Amino acid sequence: MRPDTPAENVDHAAEAARLERTAGLYPEDAEALLLQAAAHLEVSGDRPAATALYDRLLSSADGLENPHLVRALKAANLWEYGHEAEARAIIDGVRTAAPRDPAPWVIVAEALESHDELEAAHETFTEGARLLLTDVTEPPYATRPLLFGRHRVRRMLGQAHDAWDALADTLHDSPVSLDELHDPKRVWSLGSENPAELAAEINRLRAELGAAREALSRPFPVAVLHWPAGELTELVADYPDLSAEYPSYEQHLATIEASLRELSSSGTANLGIVTGTVPSYEAFAASEGSSPTDTTLLPQYATTLAARGRAAAWPPQRDAACWCGSGKGYGGCHGAGV
Repeated sequence: MRPDTPAENVDHAAEAARLERTAGLYPEDAEALLLQAAAHLEVSGDRPAATALYDRLLSSADGLENPHLVRALKAANLWEYGHEAEARAIIDGVRTAAPRDPAPWVIVAEALESHDELEAAHETFTEGARLLLTDVTEPPYATRPLLFGRHRVRRMLGQAHDAWDALADTLHDSPVSLDELHDPKRVWSLGSENPAELAAEINRLRAELGAAREALSRPFPVAVLHWPAGELTELVADYPDLSAEYPSYEQHLATIEASLRELSSSGTANLGIVTGTVPSYEAFAASEGSSPTDTTLLPQYATTLAARGRAAAWPPQRDAACWCGSGKGYGGCHGAGV
């Protein structure tokens, strides 16, 4: 939940204020927008203001989609400006709650790791892995930071590889192995006063992060627009000119999957799907001073939904529910043959 844009290119305080205003306009997306705003405030150095946003979210009467994530982010932020005891208490609470989302586990474990609590970080990474990966045949993509973080801490602690470390190795697709990447001597060399050692490490990091920079160059996924069956029927009935764009629901679904596979095969990373609704699309068209029949608005609408945090990552895991809403697993539906 940290902004990807370098600090020198963005006024983070202004961006946080803009996101807060947007959250007021789109209350259904307030959680995602305010988390982004808090992240910008942290980068700007205004950690108390970031905490205030986390508290605002946690006190919301509407409930949160992921309260454990908010608490984890709050704990990490608090510890960075001297509120260690409160941060530890929140971290203990997150671990006790045992969330089924890997992100809170990763955030609290990394908070412990960054303050040299390596044993506690290892325990936290392991608890999360045990909860989320036991008896799982194919680890979800979102659990990779959990495995990679655990591997890193075990390497720092000098522990021998176990089955989850081996799994992390197989999932890591960089030309530099995790063992080398997480080599304690290499990590410690960053604190060296020898210019030659520092220059060598900087060159290695540049080579390793090239692909990551490209994948993270977009602040949100490249998103394809999906209309559920009922919404598409209503859309075409209200705006018949769009029937050429959407001749049938089945073809609409097939086009989405084909487009995403083509983008993926061309090397495009960070792909996602956003779900449209007719009222939302009409409001977007009005805000653009245009008609919903203008087909050039459709990709703009998809991009706007993605920027508001509404994109679901593509592709799903093969045994996860298909993005089309059929209720079937992705591997037995639109993911067949992948």
